[in-house]
Amino acid sequence: MNPSVYIETTIPSYLVARPSRDVVLAGHQEATREFWTLRKHQFDLYISALVIDEAGSGEPEMAAKRLECLRGLKILNSTDESDALALLLVARLGLPKKAEADAYHIAIAAVYSMDFLLTWNCKHIHNLHMQRRIEETCRKAGFVPPVIGTPDELI
Repeated sequence: MNPSVYIETTIPSYLVARPSRDVVLAGHQEATREFWTLRKHQFDLYISALVIDEAGSGEPEMAAKRLECLRGLKILNSTDESDALALLLVARLGLPKKAEADAYHIAIAAVYSMDFLLTWNCKHIHNLHMQRRIEETCRKAGFVPPVIGTPDELI
């Protein structure tokens, strides 16, 4: 059995985005493409309906590309447990309203016992200042938090 990976919305966004002129972002895009083409088959990949909703918003042409790359991935449904954990995470992390979806990504990954959560969201998800609070909140609620990382960390 392969390790399980929850794919957060920034992954398909970086995967299909137009090439960036910013060196750092271009590196993130390249690492994402490398993971997707060379390594994704070594993992069981999962998304949620939230990822589909987020990936499907915005510019129609890019939304279609994001949704296309997600086709065929297993979908995890939110549950009462994941919703409750997300609310705990929102409060514990002090997330602003516009970032509450980030807590739902973490919660869904934790409730479904994902090994990894893959993201480029380093403000509210893959953030060392929040990592301890994420782990403590998940464990206190009875869940093992996923290891949160970026594609270049999984390559």
